[in-house]
Amino acid sequence: QHGRVKLKSTAQQEEEKRKEREKKLKIYVTARDAVFAKRKNGMLDDEALLLTQQLLSSNPDVATLWNYRREILLHLETIREEVDVQKMYEDELSFLESCLKVNPKSYGSWHHRGWVSARLPRPDWTRELGLCDRCLSLDDRNFHCWDYRRMVVKMSGVPVDQELQFTDRLIGSNFSNYSSWHYRSTLLPLLHPESPDHSHRVCEEQLLKEYELVQNAFFTDPNDQSAWFYYRWLLGRGMYCYVVPPLPCLTVMCPYFPGRSVSWCRDSATDQELFRSELSVEKTSVLQSELQSCNQLLELEPQNKWCLLTIILLMRALDPLGYERETLSHFQTLKEVDPMRGAYYGDLCSKFMIENTILKMEYAEVRVFSLSDKNLTTLCHLDQLLLVTHINLSSNQLLRLPPQFAMLQCLEVLEADNNAIENLEGLYHLPKLEDVSLKNNKLSRLSDLQPLASCPKLTRLDLRRNPVTQLVNIESELAELLPSVTDLLL
Repeated sequence: QHGRVKLKSTAQQEEEKRKEREKKLKIYVTARDAVFAKRKNGMLDDEALLLTQQLLSSNPDVATLWNYRREILLHLETIREEVDVQKMYEDELSFLESCLKVNPKSYGSWHHRGWVSARLPRPDWTRELGLCDRCLSLDDRNFHCWDYRRMVVKMSGVPVDQELQFTDRLIGSNFSNYSSWHYRSTLLPLLHPESPDHSHRVCEEQLLKEYELVQNAFFTDPNDQSAWFYYRWLLGRGMYCYVVPPLPCLTVMCPYFPGRSVSWCRDSATDQELFRSELSVEKTSVLQSELQSCNQLLELEPQNKWCLLTIILLMRALDPLGYERETLSHFQTLKEVDPMRGAYYGDLCSKFMIENTILKMEYAEVRVFSLSDKNLTTLCHLDQLLLVTHINLSSNQLLRLPPQFAMLQCLEVLEADNNAIENLEGLYHLPKLEDVSLKNNKLSRLSDLQPLASCPKLTRLDLRRNPVTQLVNIESELAELLPSVTDLLL
């Protein structure tokens, strides 16, 4: 055994580490208590500045210490010459660099650096830009640094084209840089506005160059979301709307205040902007070309969710009715390749199908609205159906009838068979509702049917193949809850 180094057991090592941590914690707590005592007594001296420095060097994320430090610096600023103030704040910037090495994403450190830079008599913005460059070279998604850089650029008056070149460099070295793409989207309208009247939009010539840049990115790595988000921003530089005939005002007796009437009508903004699309159709040929490019990529990457979703949005902008079949097919593929977001795709598809159905109907004449067997998971745009008297929602995947359903004050007949509806909160105070069919849903409690008691003209109710029909004495209880119903099917 002679000559061998004795190895400490794991238990011994852990015990020594524990004692070391306790020793450091005791020192830290003692210093912290001393700082709090000084602040309580209003002491704004160099000793307090040193104590806060010691504490923040080990843990730069204590906001109270940064606040106290600023109080001290503001006091010292009033009693020192400008040269000394300059030196004091330069030392503070050096100290902050050491704090950022401890935690490059420290909220307190970056906020304090911005405060110090703004109070420097003679700030060195070139140095600050260099610091940002170094930090972003280590982590190009450090949003604290990006925020600070934008402040520095604004304060120092860096030209927009120079900043655009900066994003070129970062994107060129790493396509997967969401922060650079986003920053680019804020710079382009400033540097290449379409016109003085549309300063928030980018001129077509520059957009074509951007399309080429971003396509290089997502063809290189189709699964990286950064370029796809930027691409959708480029495509969405304008807004597309479908125009429908104005809806006349609808006036009915108010169910909550007897003797009073209430009116619903669509305002002028909605008349012009019934369904907004994310994408612009002002340059249809350009969008058609982009659709072809995405379809080419889809042939190479048939299960790429970003490509599929972008194609759907392009089709919605170009011809929502003409591309309806392809849109449904792509949604089905999306649900298969990205099941975690299946509910989102289902809701988005439902929204588009409802929009298409509304666009197909001649609004001033049609009073019967059918959305049956469309795999709907949610209901929207109910404000466009105020004059409808008969709605068919059967054979979908609806879980509820939302509160907005109560806007349908002209509704007389509702068919919602073969869904998964669990409550009827939207069927509240519908004064003309006479016939409700809810076969094969998931209504399980008598209380789920309570909203129907507020519908005075309800005479027919079909609840077959609902769990609630298995309750004891359900028929008599329903008769008491809904006395107006004469045709009850259980």
